[in-house]
Amino acid sequence: MKHQEVFRPQNQLVWLSSFVLLYGGSFSVWANTQDIELPRIDIVGREENALYKIPGTVDVINQQRMEELQPQSLQDVLKTVPGVNVRGDEGGLGSIPNIGIRGLNPSRSSKVLLLEDGAPIQPSLFISNASYYSPPVEQIGGIEVLKGASGLKYGPSNIGGVVNYLSKTPAPGFKLTGKVGNYGYRLAELEAGGKSSSNGAIGGINLIQSESNGYQGNGFKMYDILVKGGMEIAQNQWLSLKYTHYDNNINTSYVGLRPNQYSTHSRDNPAPNDRFITQRNAVDLNHAIEISPETKINTLMYWSRLSRDYWRQSIVKRTQESTVFRACNVGTDCLIGRNREFQMLGIDSRVSHAYKALGISNEAEFGLRLHTESQINQVVSSKTLAYSGRLTSQEDNKANSVAVYAQNRFLLSKDFALIPGVRVESYNQTRSNAATGKAGSARNVETIPQIGATWQLIPQAQLYGSIYKGFAPAQLATAIDDKGVDQQLAPERSTNAELGLRGRSGAFTYDSAIFSMNFSNQIVNQSLAAGISKANGGKSLHQGAEMSLAYALGGGWGINGNATYIPVAKFVGTSSLGRDGNRIPYTPKLTSNLGVSYEKNGFNTLINLNYVSTQYADSANTVAQNAIGTLGEVPAFTTVNWSANYAINKDWKMFGVINNVFNKRYISSRSPDGIFAGAPLNFQAGMSYQFN
Repeated sequence: MKHQEVFRPQNQLVWLSSFVLLYGGSFSVWANTQDIELPRIDIVGREENALYKIPGTVDVINQQRMEELQPQSLQDVLKTVPGVNVRGDEGGLGSIPNIGIRGLNPSRSSKVLLLEDGAPIQPSLFISNASYYSPPVEQIGGIEVLKGASGLKYGPSNIGGVVNYLSKTPAPGFKLTGKVGNYGYRLAELEAGGKSSSNGAIGGINLIQSESNGYQGNGFKMYDILVKGGMEIAQNQWLSLKYTHYDNNINTSYVGLRPNQYSTHSRDNPAPNDRFITQRNAVDLNHAIEISPETKINTLMYWSRLSRDYWRQSIVKRTQESTVFRACNVGTDCLIGRNREFQMLGIDSRVSHAYKALGISNEAEFGLRLHTESQINQVVSSKTLAYSGRLTSQEDNKANSVAVYAQNRFLLSKDFALIPGVRVESYNQTRSNAATGKAGSARNVETIPQIGATWQLIPQAQLYGSIYKGFAPAQLATAIDDKGVDQQLAPERSTNAELGLRGRSGAFTYDSAIFSMNFSNQIVNQSLAAGISKANGGKSLHQGAEMSLAYALGGGWGINGNATYIPVAKFVGTSSLGRDGNRIPYTPKLTSNLGVSYEKNGFNTLINLNYVSTQYADSANTVAQNAIGTLGEVPAFTTVNWSANYAINKDWKMFGVINNVFNKRYISSRSPDGIFAGAPLNFQAGMSYQFN
C-alpha cells in the first residue's frame, strides 16, 4: 500500500515525545495511576480465585514473571507455558508470531485466537486470520492463556485456545528505558502517566523505538505508540480509551536457508531483497457499569486497520547451495508485492448476573458481538527494487458476523459447580475480483455447545473438566474460489474433552490435565512456498497430557517446570494430505521447560531450559532431508536462557539476558520455504530510571 512512502513514524515519535516533555508539568500534580483499574475484557477475571471458576486449563503470566524472563518478544514468554509450541522466529524478534497450542500447527498462529485487552489483534477473523502482528513485549503487563471449554465465549478459531495480552497502563511520572545487544540491537522507551487531581482521570503514553541487524541479516526497524486513559464517568461507571500505532519494516522472507548454507553456518540473509512492511492503527473503547453488586455490563468497541506489504523477489530455481532469484533492472518483472490492507470493526457486550434460583446460587453470563471486516488484496509487479510498481490484480473482500453466547454456572454445592454454555456464530463471506468483476459469497451458521464442571475436592485440590465443540471457519480464499464460486468447504470442527487437577499447598502449586481433540475435518497447511494455502485434511486425533509444577524452596530460591506430552497427533483415515496414522506436521511429542530462580535484596536471576522434541515438516512424515531443505525431520533441540534483574533503588533498575547460552545450532522450521535456523547466542542489557 502506498502509505509507507509518505508516513514517517519517527516524526510522530519525536513530536509526541516533545509534547510529553513540554507539558510534563501537568503530570507533576497527578497521583498514582494504579489507584483504579481501567475497564477491559479479561478472559480469566481480576477477582480473587477467578481461575478456579473456569472448567479448563488456565495460565496467567504476570508482570513480575515477564520481568524475570527478560523476553525479547511475547513468543519468548509463551513458549514457557505448558501446551504452547512456538515455531522459530522469521525476523523482527517475534514480530510475526507462530503460536500453536496442544499440537495444532503454529503457522501464523491461525489455530489460536489472539486478543489484546479482549479485542482481536489478528488482521481479520473470517477473511484471513494469519497473524502478521505481535505487540511489543515492553508494552504488555500480563498474559492470559485459556484452554478448554470457556474459550467459546471468545470465538472463532479458538479450538486450541485463547491468548489475551494485557496492555500496561503507563507508570506514574516519567520512565526512561534503554537496551542494547549484539547483532545491532537497540531499544529506547519512554513512559509518562498519572492521575488528574481535578476529575480522577488517569492515563499516559508509551513510546518505543527499536531496531536490529538480525542474526540472519534479517534486520528490522520498529516504532510503537500506545496512548491509554480513562475515568469514572458516574458512580460505578467507567470509560477507557486506548490508541495504538505500530510500524515495522523487516528484511525477512518466506525463503529460508538451503542445506549447504545451513551446514556452513551462513549468517547471510537468504533473500536479501525481500521486505515485510507492517503498519497497524487500533482504537479500543471500553465501558463498564456496575448496576448492582450482582449485575455488571462490560462493552468493548474495537477498530483496527492493518496493512501488510510483502515484497518478494521472484525465484528462478532452488538448489542445495542457495536460492537463485530473477535479476532486476533488466526489463522483466522481478519483484512481486503481495500487499494487503485489513479493516475490522466490532462491538462486544457482556452481561454477568449473580442470582439464586431453587435454592441454588447461579452466575449467568450473556454476550453479543457484532463484527465486520474488509480486505484489499493487491498484487503489484515491479521490474526494479523500488518496492513499488504496477497493479496486476486486486480483490475487495469482506465478511460480517453476529455471535451470541450464554453460560450459567450452577453452584450445586459450595464445592461443586456445573457450567453449561452455548455459542451461535452466523457469518457471511464475500470475495470480489476488482479486475474481472466476478464475485461470490458463502454463508454459515455454527452452534457450539459446551458443558464443564469444577469440584473442590479438598482446599488444596480442585478437579475440573469439560466437553465442548471446537470450531474455526474456512478462510475466504479457500471458501470461495477466484471466480466467485462457493466451494462448500465446511468449517473446521472438533469434539474436545479435558480433565484436570490443580491446586496449591503451602509453597507448592500444580496443575495437570489430559485432553483430546477429535477433528472431523481439520484444515491443515498444504503449501506455503507461494503463499499460505489451506484445505480440509480430513479426520485427525490429538490426545495428550500437560503438567506444571512450582515450589518455593526458601531462602529466595524457587523451581518451576512444565511438560506437554502428545503421543497421538495423527491423521485418521485417508485424505489428500496425509495417510492414516501419519503425524500432524509441526507437532512435537514432548515440549518442556525447567526454571531455577533466586531472589534477594532487589536482585533476581533465572535460568530457564526449553526442550522441543522431533517434528515432521510435512503430512507425509518425510524423514530424510530433501535437496532444498523444505522436507525432512526437524530434530529435537534444547536451549538455555539466563536472565537477571537488579533494583539499585526504587527508581533505578538494571537488567539483562543471555539467550541460547550454549550457542546451540538447531533448525526451528523448514516452512515456508527452506531451513530457518534458531537464534544463536544473543544478549541484551539495559537500565530504566523512574522520574517521580
